[in-house]
Amino acid sequence: QVQLVESGGGLVASGGSLKLSCSASESISNIQSVGWYRRTPEKALELVARVRDGGIILYGDSVMGRFTISRDNAKNTVFLGMNNLKLEDTGVYRCNVGGSLFTATGIPLNGYWGQGTQVTVSS
Repeated sequence: QVQLVESGGGLVASGGSLKLSCSASESISNIQSVGWYRRTPEKALELVARVRDGGIILYGDSVMGRFTISRDNAKNTVFLGMNNLKLEDTGVYRCNVGGSLFTATGIPLNGYWGQGTQVTVSS
């Protein structure tokens, strides 16, 4: 069973940047589906960014153009670069790998999940 540990969260001023990491306990090079999701005070879990089969990348509408998902298979790690952070980006960010079943809003129903890392954006 793959274990995932997120890191890189913290407190940042509005307009700042952070880079989150999701480190896997074993190789994920053969897993195409990887993604980042967040739970905010106002919303349930929502899609932030996801790489799906075929390398197609999907971003949530609110982060388009500001966030970038990437991966380093040699390090078994998935990254989320976040720029121009806004107050509404505050939340717990969790990564998922191996999801193959999704809700209508793009949330994985299976796969492996990390515990999450807190991102707080201040004014």
